[in-house]
Amino acid sequence: MRTVTALSVVVLASAGIGHAVLSGLDDDIARVDPFRDMKNRPRAGHGMNILLVGTDGRDSIGEAERERYRLGGAPCHCTDTIMIVHISEDRDRASVVSLPRDSYALTPPHTDRVSGQRHKGHPLKLNAAYAEGGPQLTVRTVEKMTRVKIDHYLEVDFASFMKTVDVVGGVEICTDQRLKDSHSGLDLPPGRHTLKGGEALQYVRARYVDGGSDLSRMRRQQHFLAALVERATSSGILLNPMRFRDVTRAVLGSVRADEGFGTGELLDLGRAMRNFSPSSSEFTTVPVVTPGLVVKGIGSTLKWDPEKSERIFDALRRDEPLSTRPSAGAALRVPVDPKQIRVQVENGTRTPGLGRRVDAALAATGFATTKAPVNAARQDHRRTVVAYDPRWDRSAKSLAAALPGSELRAVKGQGPTLKVIAGDDFEKVRKVRPEDPGQGEFGVVRGDEVNCG
Repeated sequence: MRTVTALSVVVLASAGIGHAVLSGLDDDIARVDPFRDMKNRPRAGHGMNILLVGTDGRDSIGEAERERYRLGGAPCHCTDTIMIVHISEDRDRASVVSLPRDSYALTPPHTDRVSGQRHKGHPLKLNAAYAEGGPQLTVRTVEKMTRVKIDHYLEVDFASFMKTVDVVGGVEICTDQRLKDSHSGLDLPPGRHTLKGGEALQYVRARYVDGGSDLSRMRRQQHFLAALVERATSSGILLNPMRFRDVTRAVLGSVRADEGFGTGELLDLGRAMRNFSPSSSEFTTVPVVTPGLVVKGIGSTLKWDPEKSERIFDALRRDEPLSTRPSAGAALRVPVDPKQIRVQVENGTRTPGLGRRVDAALAATGFATTKAPVNAARQDHRRTVVAYDPRWDRSAKSLAAALPGSELRAVKGQGPTLKVIAGDDFEKVRKVRPEDPGQGEFGVVRGDEVNCG
């Protein structure tokens, strides 16, 4: 969220009114020194690396809101979310790498910030480094594990997250299935939703929606961050000084940052990032090789895949994009799993057997076809049509991606089953696969691939 705030500030700065609004912002930011006495650090690369952490901080939220949004219990004084945000040297790209909070980690030698006791390096879950050694041990542990030099540190808690979402007017997210989590209180039916602060917190905190646990939770966090970037860059908020002032006041009261991250850095970024948009951002999660690895004295942890994770961190060090263009014949990534999309095929031409061919090809790609194609009401369709209920528009886009050149046609009240009317232009079905930041080579998605647009 602090990174989104920074992006908001820099877009405003590039509009020519940055100095007036940014004046005095440094005084509102609580400072922390996460780099004190650090030695033998990784070599600096190109671009800027920001360690973005979200802390519990539920004790700063009123009792009524804690009860409403299921924030009972004592705060854990640990990091609930950990991300490395890389801003490219040319300021044309932001790469966000989520580090699972339950990652198996080995700390460097350090002094416990509570007891003052000197510890040798020892294993723990990554999010426990904050409780044991604060921001400094968190930065040192992340640098030890990734060999990526951290240039800046930004920290946000639950309260400032909720205020940020509320002050921008809420953030739109989409879901193709019901999301219900009894622990966080999240309960969203399929469709589009504009989430305000408390609901947004439930959405990004939910860990028990499905079997993916923390990995699927990080995917939702990435989707939400992309949607927030879209909201900030497309709504005009950044060009309204009064609204932007409200955003900064709501956010900066509880953010903590290193001394080196201030107004000057934000203005420098602003002059460079005039054309930043969701398509300029990319998101991934560190690949894991052994989910649920039980370690004595620590519990269930996630062990990183050494080869795949190193390729991600090497890309950050080299200031290179995490994603690459798919090779010829590679499956196209789509936002909805084809297995979740039910399809009825109709033959809209006079070509015998075309409906059966299209049905079989879609089924082979993974779509849940009815396996009972029929003839369309008209047999003069020159172009293949994907007819869909607007409530299932993301499913329709995923299906259309498998049918190059097809026409999307919204039909209110059609229901969850999508209809493909095969036309004379049909040639083949393109292979598609669901996007999943936890799987695949890198599992990288762009911001514009995961928002409602």
